Order: sequence, then C-alpha cells, then structure tokens
Amino acid sequence: MADIDDIKDGKDFGLDRPQDKQGFFLKGGANYDWGIKNRMSRIFNPKTGRTVMLAFDHGYFQGPTKGLERIDLNIAPLFEYADVLMCTRGILRSVIPPTVTKPVVMRASGGNSILSELSNETIAVAMDDAVRMGVAAMAAQVYIGAEYEHKSITNVIRLIDEGMRVGIPTLAVTGVGKDMARDARYFGLATRIAAELGAHYVKSYFVEEGFERVTAGCPVPIVIAGGKKLPELEALDMAFRAVDQGAAGVDMGRNIFQSDDPVAMIQAVSKVVHELMPAKQAFELYNDLKNA
Repeated sequence: MADIDDIKDGKDFGLDRPQDKQGFFLKGGANYDWGIKNRMSRIFNPKTGRTVMLAFDHGYFQGPTKGLERIDLNIAPLFEYADVLMCTRGILRSVIPPTVTKPVVMRASGGNSILSELSNETIAVAMDDAVRMGVAAMAAQVYIGAEYEHKSITNVIRLIDEGMRVGIPTLAVTGVGKDMARDARYFGLATRIAAELGAHYVKSYFVEEGFERVTAGCPVPIVIAGGKKLPELEALDMAFRAVDQGAAGVDMGRNIFQSDDPVAMIQAVSKVVHELMPAKQAFELYNDLKNA
C-alpha cells in the first residue's frame, strides 16, 4: 500500500484531452454488458450524453418536507419533463402510476433519519425486488471521511456486485458530513473512490474552484446534486457551469420542486443541460413559461 505520508495532489488532469470513450457515448462504459449499457442509455440521452434526473427521494430521511408533502400533486406534473425519476421503492409503488415509462433510479440506501447520524445507513432494497420493479439503476450514499465511512463503502460495493449479476448499474452518491470541506480536493477524492470501486456513475456537488479537475479525475460520468434551494438564476448558472466543466447532467430536487414554478424550472434546466443554453437565456425562458 502506498505510504499515506507521501501523497501528493494530482496536477496533470489533461483538461485539454477528453477521456477516450472507446466507441460508447458515455465515458467509462465501453466494456459493460449489454444490459448495463442499455440502462445507462435510458438514463443518459445518447444524443447529448447528459441527463436531467428529478430527485424526490428526500423523504426517506427527511419526511414530508416542503414540496414533497404530496408526490401525486406536487411532483407528478414534472414527470414528463424529466429524463429520469429518482425515488424510493415505497413512493414508486404507492404513488407513481405504472403507466409512467420514465427510467427510475431507485434510492437503495436508508435506515437513518435527520434525528440520527446520517452516515449510518444500510441497504434498504433487495436486488430481486429492484428487478421486479424494472429499475434502471440503484443508488446508495457513500460518506468518505465520515464516522461510518467503511459501512457506506461496503453498501456501495454490495450494490455493485449484486447489480452486475442482473445488469443493473449503480449510482454512488457522495454524501457530505457536517464537518467536511465542500471543495474540489474532497469531491475529487470521493468521486474517484466511488469509480475505483466500480460505480457506473457518481452524484456529487459542484464547487466553484477546480470542478473541471473533479470531472476529469473521475473515469465515469458525474451528475451534480442541486443541493439547497437557490434563486432560479443561480441554480441555472450552477447547472450550466457544471456541464460546461464536464458534468454529465444534474440530479436536482429542491431547486426544481421548491421553485415558484416547478414545471417552468425543469424545462429551463433541461435546456441548459441538453442544449447548453446560457443561464440568463434559460432564466428568460423560465420567466416566459411561468408568466404564460
């Protein structure tokens, strides 16, 4: 094992040279089985290589927070504008009509709440149940540097191994503890560890400085988390800068469903992600749709 006292920060990320995709439209995915590739091609638009995931899985540890009081009333109208739905199996079975054909990325980690230590999670969905529900991918939190780091990493490894047996990819979601720095060095570490373990893609946060090094240093696609609610223009600007610096899309929740006009916001986000529409122009679109 390398001497941890002599680790030097990476410098040459080849930002002027994209990673060779080896014939597949997503980086890192050329050597997967057909089933994995097919599901990844449903999650990511093959024409753009990017995705707009609608995250509404927050209730698994937050409960009925603002915007998620009634999934059938507040979130269902957004389904047609999202590329992917990210939710728990309880919500999928109880609320989402089986006639909805959007790919589902299922939250598979759980076992905690906002009243306890967030990093102490377990796998909350059996893989055979995921197969029954026809999900496109499974998602689990990984808490690098947290108290239960090893347990969260083990959860992701288990999902990857079980998913590979049935052709279901794994999304590793980089969680951030209260005392962790949200910077490029941390997210570069967390996303690379997830990819090295075999995660098919990774959800992380956008950082103001060095985000292009985070995406370049991760050999599989990164989608950014929306994080806390921002003013609409700021959220659109964050999405634009993220994809401009190498992100393969967004997995947004609060910045969409807590917007003044969620339907208008998700359409504006989609324009930014898939068409690289500048944030100010997308904000104008948002306002036009909102006023209409």
